Amino acid sequence: MEPSAGRPQHGEDPAERPEQGESPGRRQQHGESAAADQQHDERPRGLRLRLESFARRFSPTGLVLALTCYCISMTPSLIPRGWLFQGLLTGLSMIAGYAAGAFLGWATRRLGFHARWDAGTTRTLWFVLAGLTAVLVPWFLVLASRWQGDLRALFGIEATPESHVMLVVLLGVGLALVLLLVARGLRWCSRRAGDLLGRWVPARVARLVGAVAVTVVAVLLVNGTLINGAMTALKNISAATDAGTPDGAVEPTSPLRSGSPESVVDWDDLGFQGRGFVSSGPSVEQIADFAAGGDVVAADDVVEPIRVYAGLQSAEDIDAVAALVVDELDRTDAWDREILVVATTTGTGWVDPSMSQTLEYMHGGDTAIAAMQYSYLPSWVSFLSDRDTPPAAGKALYEAVYDAWLEQPEDSRPFLVAYGLSLGSFGAQGAFSGLQDMTERTQGALFVGTPSFTPNWAYFTKNRDAGSLEYSPVYEGGRQVRFGTEPGSGADVWDIPGTWEEPRVVYLQHASDAVIWWSLDVLWREPDWVSEPGPDRLEMTWVPVVTFWQVTFDMFVAGNVPQGHGHSYHLAYSDGLAALGAPEGWDDADTARLKELMSGVPDES
Repeated sequence: MEPSAGRPQHGEDPAERPEQGESPGRRQQHGESAAADQQHDERPRGLRLRLESFARRFSPTGLVLALTCYCISMTPSLIPRGWLFQGLLTGLSMIAGYAAGAFLGWATRRLGFHARWDAGTTRTLWFVLAGLTAVLVPWFLVLASRWQGDLRALFGIEATPESHVMLVVLLGVGLALVLLLVARGLRWCSRRAGDLLGRWVPARVARLVGAVAVTVVAVLLVNGTLINGAMTALKNISAATDAGTPDGAVEPTSPLRSGSPESVVDWDDLGFQGRGFVSSGPSVEQIADFAAGGDVVAADDVVEPIRVYAGLQSAEDIDAVAALVVDELDRTDAWDREILVVATTTGTGWVDPSMSQTLEYMHGGDTAIAAMQYSYLPSWVSFLSDRDTPPAAGKALYEAVYDAWLEQPEDSRPFLVAYGLSLGSFGAQGAFSGLQDMTERTQGALFVGTPSFTPNWAYFTKNRDAGSLEYSPVYEGGRQVRFGTEPGSGADVWDIPGTWEEPRVVYLQHASDAVIWWSLDVLWREPDWVSEPGPDRLEMTWVPVVTFWQVTFDMFVAGNVPQGHGHSYHLAYSDGLAALGAPEGWDDADTARLKELMSGVPDES
């Protein structure tokens, strides 16, 4: 007998059995429609489950600290920040906070201190965190916009559109998530490696070895491939740039310039910055026009300035390059000039035109500047890849010039000054073991925007007189070393009571110059300058790691601000050079007149 039409066959699901009287075609259509509806319902449900699973993997403590670091990253630092740098800073701060919180949560669980909440309490705490996030994220965006506006007003910079604040959130959160996924990927790899090793060794040993192995591979991959590849690319780009010539620079015809037909240094060997240095500067007519406005130097006494330079390709090593500079000083009769400045360059071989021009206008062109190239890499790359070369180059150049200077008749030697800016200041001070050495082998020293890792600067600052501030230290009552910190000038180097003995050492620095204050110590230790009331800074709050990232990003844009702030010292040279060794009869009115002239000269820093 056939099975009854109203009763399901053995193994048949009644829910899937068609109704009586239904045709085979309609039965098929009914089945396809039901399957489609079921698939349509399962898609959002599966996505929701995956999102919930992803969300449950977040560490609550990590999220709390990530939100905290987000808020702190918005606080002002030394330099106004655009949306790009603020977004990168926020993302790095958030992932650092999350990592610290996740580690703290893991440690408390391992130690048995982890609180166990019931489901209702856990749900409430998650809602509280969500509510705080909804309030704090936009609130600190508004505060950040206000703080950055105040800082821009202090610097004289135009405000940015408020719409940029949303880009900060998108970039910051996106960067933090990418870094978190990378970290989770590495953790997954270490677990898989541990599972594989667990077949032969105990589980704990296998997990430890797996984690170490993945960490080593990751470090080798980043350092050996990414970093080395980036450094190689930077070196290739820098080498190609060094082979070029600045716009408007032409081979000099004057015998008083290196690279001229009479020079012992070929024009092609000077490098990009060297060619720019020897082919620029004020003309005799321009210097005479300035001299005519005062009574210090007669216009008829103005002479053409001497600029000598040797490039990295001019000789086989640093000592040989320095010897070529001395040969150029001999050839140009630079020993008969009123003042001779030995300038240690920045990483690319750059000499600040603001210093050169200020010096030449002040002394009526009766000047000589000696410099050489020791690298073609940007200063920050030189610092990361080779911190030994700048002081070695500074020492080689200064000692070569100094030895030749000693051979000149004592009553006719030029006034000898050691000078350096930024990495060049670090390099220039490599020629001196301390203050006594400086005052015995120079007649003046000018160091501008000095990095904190410079030993002499660090010693004077650390051993400053009680009561003086770190950003504006007083060392031994200002007897020989003084710090000019007034925005836009170094005039306050005279404000310390007492006699300023010669030879004088002048440091020019701004409270807002991140190049000075950047240090790895800022990661874990609060420096004094953070809480000091700098004249061109807003109040800062030190937080481990976050403040370090703030100063790091500030350092990259410290030179892209108006003069008198950050790493821009365009007008400060007038005060600094006047304090060291101005011509006889020079006074404050002449300094003001020179500043007015230089204010119309483009700042090329």
